[in-house]
Amino acid sequence: MIALAVRHHQQGRLADAEALYRQILAIDPNHADSLHLLGLIAHRKGNLNLALELIEHSLSLHAGNAAAENNLGNLHKDLGQLLTALQCFDRALALDPTLADACNNRGIVLNHLKDYRAALESLDHAILLKPDFADAYINRAATLGLLHRYAEALESSNQAVRLRPDSPEAQCNRGNSLLMLGQFVEALHCFEQAIRLDPGDARAYWHRGSALIHLNQYQLARESCEKSLSLNANSPEARIANGIALYRLRQYPSALDNLDFAASLDPTSKDIDGLRLYLKRSVCLWQDTGDQLEHLELRVARGERATEPFNFLVLSASPQLQRKIGEVNVHEKYSEPQNGTLSFPPPRHPRIRIGYYSAEFHNHATSYLIAGLFEQHDKRNFELVGFSMGPDAHDEMRQRTSSAMDRFVDIRSMSDSEVALMSREMEIDIAVDLKGFTADNRHGIFAHRPAPVQVSFLGYPGTTGAPWMDYLIADATVIPDEHHRFYSENIVTMPDSYQVNDPKREIAPASSVRAEEGLAESAFVYCCFNNNYKVTPEIFDIWMRILKRVDGSLLWLLEDNPWAADNLRREAERRDVPSDRLVFAVRRPVAEHLARHRLADLFLDTVPCNAHTTASDALWAGLPVLTCLGEAFAGRVAASLLRAVQMPELVATSLQQYEELAVQCALVPGRSQSLKAQLATNRLSAPLFDIATYTRHLEWAFQAMVMRSRSNLPPGPIRVPKSRIPLT
Repeated sequence: MIALAVRHHQQGRLADAEALYRQILAIDPNHADSLHLLGLIAHRKGNLNLALELIEHSLSLHAGNAAAENNLGNLHKDLGQLLTALQCFDRALALDPTLADACNNRGIVLNHLKDYRAALESLDHAILLKPDFADAYINRAATLGLLHRYAEALESSNQAVRLRPDSPEAQCNRGNSLLMLGQFVEALHCFEQAIRLDPGDARAYWHRGSALIHLNQYQLARESCEKSLSLNANSPEARIANGIALYRLRQYPSALDNLDFAASLDPTSKDIDGLRLYLKRSVCLWQDTGDQLEHLELRVARGERATEPFNFLVLSASPQLQRKIGEVNVHEKYSEPQNGTLSFPPPRHPRIRIGYYSAEFHNHATSYLIAGLFEQHDKRNFELVGFSMGPDAHDEMRQRTSSAMDRFVDIRSMSDSEVALMSREMEIDIAVDLKGFTADNRHGIFAHRPAPVQVSFLGYPGTTGAPWMDYLIADATVIPDEHHRFYSENIVTMPDSYQVNDPKREIAPASSVRAEEGLAESAFVYCCFNNNYKVTPEIFDIWMRILKRVDGSLLWLLEDNPWAADNLRREAERRDVPSDRLVFAVRRPVAEHLARHRLADLFLDTVPCNAHTTASDALWAGLPVLTCLGEAFAGRVAASLLRAVQMPELVATSLQQYEELAVQCALVPGRSQSLKAQLATNRLSAPLFDIATYTRHLEWAFQAMVMRSRSNLPPGPIRVPKSRIPLT
């Protein structure tokens, strides 16, 4: 009878098997195998307490049953009793060292206990015992992913798919490995295959949404996440992915609702605290944001990945914590550099070969700043290669940037390791990352060491915390000597400003008048065209006090989104300032936007995150900028620009001084006109917009980096002399 019952069990005829087990137990209540197998059926039905009672009773009668110990471990695992489960698996293996299932299950529990290396050892042993063990390969891939060993995880996933091509989990694991390796299109195919195999798999849909976000297909990503949520409304991962898709679609309130829901489901979700706070700042919803920032900083100080580094950089003024979150991020997302000891052969080319890596070789702020540098490079001594990981645009800046390169390579479809290998084969001497932690970055490329010298430049105003990034281009204002300890990179100190600027930027003819922008002709117009997330309640308090002290003055702000504009009007009224004294500027084409700066009298900067490109826009257009010197790089950029345009008097060292200078500029007769005249004189003679001199300074730094590298010296701080003495 027991043989027939087991056969029914193996065939999935559980009701027939259960009936036979009960018949056996009616005859022999102490039949250990029937108790054990009946317990398995109870487990399958979800009756965990009954299953536990039956299997423990079975083991009390037959203590040497390794399979029963293994199944008891699975029960304790499902009950959340992980340490007890681990003891069960250990007992099972002591009874039968060849029990591959117990090794596999032991690896799963060790993963839950975050002992990933021990988990990997157990899973490797399961595969050694049973080389065609698909489940062990699936779990091994997940473990390798948790260890950030994504290439190995992909190999394990490939084995799992080969052994079990109809497994949605194997396909999802493979997709996740490809996602982390930067192979977004292939990852998407895996998730779509998982959905075809199991259209009811909620997890596969939000994974698909994540891949689509990486491919900038935000509407499709949202639809995929919504499908996931229709299958499982309480998935924090799906809520987060949906929130990110909605954020990229600029549907901020809906994005925030999803993130708030995700936080209620899992308050410790990675990155969520920073993203929620960043979104609140983006719509100027300030209630409780001070407490939330304090909580976020505490989590970062404890070494938790509570936010993406960029979000933290614009929220927190602490350079020490900015380094901490960068280090945590690269440790959790990327493998330890496997190529840190790579030997690069002597170059076979006479010119220094520079690779510029960016997603923004098109009409974008980065290209507006840097295009002139590419054109000014001394092509007798430098060879330029552009590595484009952004859209295949056909606009003005794509034409300018690509035309200035000796070679231009589209790397969107290549994995991080493939790009790094290609770069090494191309003998790139210096790999320059223009992205940092901004959107669409490919940090994994640099983790694979594409060049003997690697440099962070322009795109990210802070430290990466990455051990593979050798240098950071800065200046003595954004990173004074006493701040070097807050940066993992060696600092290259430029003699003027770190920020490159293009003096070819077109400004439209000054055809518009104040009335067309909703500005009173007689008013003193303060403006701030920074993104709304940079406006803090503290700086807004100061702005409102300034408006109260300067009769009839106006504050002209960028209308980044309608929710922020509405909230700022309400915040003005709460501070007893009529909301009509705030005027909002809609987005315009760049040349027109630059031209309308001339309608304002003074640009008011923000802290702790300054205007960056926005400040150089204002200065290039002829509008003086008033800033307050902050603590970290991102809060010191405008001061760097003002000193480089030889107007240091507009750099306040405290918020009190900032407020007083803003008021004086309006109330002291002739002060505003004098500043504009001074800027008009300096604009074409001061270092800030002298692209030829800037390029020679940067080339001197590049030569110094290469000389150290070729002399087998480690990277070290570099201070570029203003005299531009040639290197010998």
